[in-house]
Amino acid sequence: MKYSVAVDLGGTKICAALVDTSYRILAKKVVPTGAQRSSEEILADIAAVALAVAKENGAQKEEITKLGIVVPGAVLPESGTLAYSCNLPFRNFPITRELSRLTGIETVRLANDANAAALGESVMGAAKGSRSSVMVTLGTGVGGGYIFDGKIQTGINGAAAELGHMVIRAGGELCTCGRRGCFEVYASATALKRITCEAIIRCQTLGIPTLMIDAVGGNADQSDTRTAFDAAKKGDAEAQRVLSVFTENLACGLTNLINIYQPEVLSIGGGLSGEGDYLLKPLLPIIDREQYTRSVEPKTVIRIAQLGNDAGLIGAAAL
Repeated sequence: MKYSVAVDLGGTKICAALVDTSYRILAKKVVPTGAQRSSEEILADIAAVALAVAKENGAQKEEITKLGIVVPGAVLPESGTLAYSCNLPFRNFPITRELSRLTGIETVRLANDANAAALGESVMGAAKGSRSSVMVTLGTGVGGGYIFDGKIQTGINGAAAELGHMVIRAGGELCTCGRRGCFEVYASATALKRITCEAIIRCQTLGIPTLMIDAVGGNADQSDTRTAFDAAKKGDAEAQRVLSVFTENLACGLTNLINIYQPEVLSIGGGLSGEGDYLLKPLLPIIDREQYTRSVEPKTVIRIAQLGNDAGLIGAAAL
């Protein structure tokens, strides 16, 4: 048998998986990251958990053909360098070279985690069988990746497809990147929580009844990404108004991405994708109306991502 070891390095945990040649995850092992430690200490744990998940599940070292690692941050895939990660201590660190030395695995590959998730969806998920695909992840921010001919498109410096930092409202709300009006300021899970909180405060001030107030016990700061969805599903007009605003923002950004890339498939992942058709269906008529190729066939197929938290691991194995 031949296997890959896939590693997803996050700010709080390191997850390693043993993956077969059909991209099936056979086993996982998770350890804390300990992000306050040095790069060398974290790397030693990555190597240890990668070897352990193979050994503990019967894979011999000579059966491991490669190790793929995905990380949050800016990477240089050609040199295997993790240039920067805001929640980890790595700075211009030759991560593939050092992992190869520590594990004895000759072939080690590196990618940004959101890009790798897009690759995972293209080989085993919502975009399987397509030549070109875009994945958008809706979480704390908006991330994603662009896949063409089975490869992540990274640009000249590894930083391509920073989808969340496309401006959809010139001069709008300030983004953490320093620009104003970025897509993620209006269409991330963080954005939905902010819009919901603002709506609850407005309703409280004006005496407008809404189930959202009841859901948070009158404390708008306790709202989360489910608050508006749960109330809207019960017919609450104010919650439906919140989701209408959010949907228009999300549709604007997704339409831009379709106009730019014209992918066969655009998949939506991240925490908010758990709402499934309740998130997807209101988007479709807006995008159909607004996209440049509204009268051209074929059109981009828009789907909810299928792999969940495994997308990055499968992408790591496919690098």
